[in-house]
Amino acid sequence: MTAVVKLTKIGNSTGLVLPKAELDRLGVKAGDQMFVVRTPGGVRLTPYDPDFADAVEAARDYMREHRDAMAELAKG
Repeated sequence: MTAVVKLTKIGNSTGLVLPKAELDRLGVKAGDQMFVVRTPGGVRLTPYDPDFADAVEAARDYMREHRDAMAELAKG
């Protein structure tokens, strides 16, 4: 689905108004948290999953701890 959405001023911030159909499709409601992921084509919004967030943080910690090994692996 393609939809035009509106950015709205909320205090010192800006909010994004999503159509009800998109909120229903994502299974989210007002007050829920979402991930905002930058992609080469723009941004991707996905429902927040605390288990996934914990896994991502653990992976980041591991990569920081093993930075030299990660650099070697990246060389191919």
